[in-house]
Amino acid sequence: MKPANGAPRRHLPTSPFKPPPPAPPAERFSVNDRVTHDRYGLGIVTGVEDEVAVVVDFGSRQERVTTPFKKLYKL
Repeated sequence: MKPANGAPRRHLPTSPFKPPPPAPPAERFSVNDRVTHDRYGLGIVTGVEDEVAVVVDFGSRQERVTTPFKKLYKL
């Protein structure tokens, strides 16, 4: 049996099944945006690294959050 490679399968146009929904666009953050994180709480974005990661100041600590930003929300 082949191991799963994690790549999405292509949809055949003749398939009777619906194609998978497109991935939602990644949220963009800029410096001084107020954000909330499920684990760390409220914070302010202090740096953006080319849509790969953001640096957020949560008051008591600074954290680098990488994409996808599943737990980080803009306020």
